[in-house]
Amino acid sequence: MTSKDSPAANAGGESLDDFLKAWAAAGEGRDSLARTVAGLAQAGIALSEIIAGGPLSGALGSEVGGQNADGDKQRQLDVIADGLIIDALRKTPTAFYASEEEEAILTLDPTGEYAVACDPLDGSSNIDCNMPIATIFGVFRATPGDATASFFRKGEEQVAAGYVIYGPQTGLLLTLGEGVAQFTLDPASRRFILISPNVRIAPTTREYAINASNYRHWPDQIRAFIDDCVEGETGPHGKDFNMRWLACMVGEAHRIFSRGGVFLYPGDDRAGYQRGRLRLLYEAFPVAMLVEQAGGGATDGLERILAKKLDKLHQRTPLVFGSIEKVARIASYYSDAHFQRAHSPLFGERGLFHN
Repeated sequence: MTSKDSPAANAGGESLDDFLKAWAAAGEGRDSLARTVAGLAQAGIALSEIIAGGPLSGALGSEVGGQNADGDKQRQLDVIADGLIIDALRKTPTAFYASEEEEAILTLDPTGEYAVACDPLDGSSNIDCNMPIATIFGVFRATPGDATASFFRKGEEQVAAGYVIYGPQTGLLLTLGEGVAQFTLDPASRRFILISPNVRIAPTTREYAINASNYRHWPDQIRAFIDDCVEGETGPHGKDFNMRWLACMVGEAHRIFSRGGVFLYPGDDRAGYQRGRLRLLYEAFPVAMLVEQAGGGATDGLERILAKKLDKLHQRTPLVFGSIEKVARIASYYSDAHFQRAHSPLFGERGLFHN
């Protein structure tokens, strides 16, 4: 099939390039950000083609013998993804780059206008299972000559965020601060095609995503919320729930954007998990911006994620996001005075917000 014969070409869908050009033309000073986002998308397309080859592209899931800056084992595809993104961003007005795979902030172009935070490959454990994996990114305006100040700020200062998810389709969700647009990659033309210009998250849900194997380690507030869901129609929620877990945060997010739901990754009492496991800068911040722009909520259980300020490059955080009604309901388990009095010893030690 030629690009001219592709389904996307026949449907006449708007490409990401056209979308970004129109957005840039609608206001002054937007071109540089559009170029930065386009560069990230090109890296995603290249990575998608490697992932589609699976074992034919090499031992992508094999460990390379080291650990990333956050202490997790690096896999071959983690390193490939990081390299592709760096190469793509060098062609854009990106001053600084912070990545899960890099111990320190990289300077790409000292005269650049933007600072890009990235998890090159979310869900690395899924590589050999043919399950969803993803690239997550958030973009800030760079502070000239100061790499640290460019990232050590509140999440609400992001000017763009998005992710590329690699699954049966390769999808891109993007916000430039004016809602969330969804694109799907047309492999024949190597272009992202606009599917929806205004993605919205359903305000309520019957689905939750959590790793239930850690139930015994959770704070009482999280156990209580999940117990109430499990009780179904006879419980306080008054309806039956389904549970999902993909071991890829973006995979969970993509389902939530599609049909609603709530994702929970709390801190718990295991060593190294007291402050959660997900990274604030390049996982929680971008997803929280996307979720809020789509009408959902994102907290650490109680505090709004985008109101938090980064204090450490690879800082961790608990994370709850999704349908606004359920995110607020979970927060109520932490703010309800009666619940706190009944569980105050554990609340002080094991809460999502108090560690």
